[in-house]
Amino acid sequence: MKNYVVFLFQLIVWSGYTVVEWLSVDDKLLFKILMFLIFSYLAIYVGNSILKSNKKTILITGISLFFYGAVQILLKIVMPYS
Repeated sequence: MKNYVVFLFQLIVWSGYTVVEWLSVDDKLLFKILMFLIFSYLAIYVGNSILKSNKKTILITGISLFFYGAVQILLKIVMPYS
């Protein structure tokens, strides 16, 4: 059950990243990379504080990031905004 809770919290973190990335459309690539690293750290921190296991945290973070990326790609295919 803890794994599922961490997965959901991390999806909330990735959704926050999407909102912040959308608001900072004019930023340079370096700042977007730094912002991604900060949100990645936040997702790992949230996962590790709940699970207390580095191995499970990294695994669930990778899975949640994969699902986040897949949803983003599917949304760009289904609803292109540019």
